[in-house]
Amino acid sequence: MIDTIITPRVSETDGVGHINNVFVPIWFEAGRRKIFSIFSPDLSFKKWKLALVNINVDYTDQLFLKDDVHIKTWIEKIGKTSFQIGERIEQTGRICAKGTATYVNYNFRNKQPEKLSDNVKKSLEALTIK
Repeated sequence: MIDTIITPRVSETDGVGHINNVFVPIWFEAGRRKIFSIFSPDLSFKKWKLALVNINVDYTDQLFLKDDVHIKTWIEKIGKTSFQIGERIEQTGRICAKGTATYVNYNFRNKQPEKLSDNVKKSLEALTIK
């Protein structure tokens, strides 16, 4: 499991003092950075291989400016050309959001999915929760 710490910014709060809902998917994406580097170690878009095809977010508790958040990220499923990421946001021990994201290993030049290599699958498997 990957643990990414984010310190909320004032600009991410809304008029009632909560972290605005639009930032949760952005924070989830920040937690996927290590996964992105499996496919593109230097994070270069010239060699980018991932297409986001689905995200789901459940907002389960409020997020506030005062305390850091922990983005917990792991691999839930691995297919032939795609994989699903599980993720949650915790603040002060509370689960405040949870979700999933599905990516396809995609060849943007040929405009088609590509099979996940054995090395990529091993790297993704290392991030599954057993």
